[in-house]
Amino acid sequence: MSDLALKIEHVSKQYRLGAIGGGTLKGDIQSYIARKKGEEDPNSKIWSDAAYRKNEKFMALDDISLEVKKGEIVGIIGHNGAGKSTLLKLLSRVTAPTTGKIGINGRIASMLEVGTGFHPELTGRENVYMNGAILGMTKAEIDKKFDKIVEFAEMEKFIDTPVKRYSSGMYVKLAFAVAAHLDSEILVMDEVLAVGDMKFQDKCLGKMGDVSNQEGKTVLYVSHNMSTIKRLCNRCIVLDHGKKIFDGDVGEAIEIYSNNDTVFSNYHEFKKADYWEHYLRSVQMLNTTILNTDDCVFESGQNVECELELHSNIDIDNLRLRLEFSNATDTFTGMSCSNKISRILKDETKKIRFSFGTDMLSAGKYKVTYALYYANNLGQSTTVDLGRNANRICIKETPTEDKIIGDYRMGGYTRYPDITLLE
Repeated sequence: MSDLALKIEHVSKQYRLGAIGGGTLKGDIQSYIARKKGEEDPNSKIWSDAAYRKNEKFMALDDISLEVKKGEIVGIIGHNGAGKSTLLKLLSRVTAPTTGKIGINGRIASMLEVGTGFHPELTGRENVYMNGAILGMTKAEIDKKFDKIVEFAEMEKFIDTPVKRYSSGMYVKLAFAVAAHLDSEILVMDEVLAVGDMKFQDKCLGKMGDVSNQEGKTVLYVSHNMSTIKRLCNRCIVLDHGKKIFDGDVGEAIEIYSNNDTVFSNYHEFKKADYWEHYLRSVQMLNTTILNTDDCVFESGQNVECELELHSNIDIDNLRLRLEFSNATDTFTGMSCSNKISRILKDETKKIRFSFGTDMLSAGKYKVTYALYYANNLGQSTTVDLGRNANRICIKETPTEDKIIGDYRMGGYTRYPDITLLE
């Protein structure tokens, strides 16, 4: 294993579905008796069949084997729930595999989520030294690299401030700087860079390339952004429902991922967004359905008719809908906006029907993100609710060159023709 950084042999990770344990011995006994009698669990907060699925198993990873050589930059892609983060947690020893063996040659620095390994009450300076100590470095070794870490993270003013006061972007900057500069042989990243600004993301991608090419470090990078995978990685692994379905060329991996039916399954199922902290919760999207197709495949130029169900916690009459389109490589292509949605009353659940054209879309598969927002007379907008990849559509025919691809450029983005509300 002298030239290998990682060796994974027939690794599987199994979880039990449902809650395990009720918190007290009395509660567990009550739940056990109710389950044996076929009665409702008295300790279940919300009744569902899931309360009785405690013995059901779920394979997060299923017989994964792979080898990673020193100095490789390996991308790991797949749909949500494919097992990407579980694999990285096993490599980082956050959890142990159910079966199989994992061989690691060197120290691992992991960024599995924002602020991993940081203590909120400690300052940035103290957390740098704590992370270095966890990786087995001495104080003298950290001292030599401390200035470079702070400079890279652009945190000179805030390094002696407790990290609990940092924004998500500041967390990422310092965490990445620590992971990239300390003496670890393997760098594990789980798409935490999405929180940082574009300039810093570009800086981090360049640094990951440098630590591999110049310092010989191994990088494992999970992302849904295919452009960064293509730019950074020299090898790519595709996971699907816990299984490895491809391991090899980056371009071919992206093609398999983009055309894999499982990636574009459940077209009509609305996927709730990961809400940003500053988003309001006054109006919430509940479900969306494409009405005029069963397979979400459209001819170029054909209108897409949709229905959006939402619930309002306030009276509102200036709400609008924005659709953001991204292609199979997760590259943003443009957006469409609607006029004002008719008044919605407090505590009202309402279904909004609308349509949008596809003249501006070339042949291929697209993910459509939904955003509800307010707009004032000055054109300023505030996003209320957002659902990433709420729908997926496929365009069959390539548009001819004389077709409209967008009205105008707005803030660097292509503005597609407006959404038509169907009252």
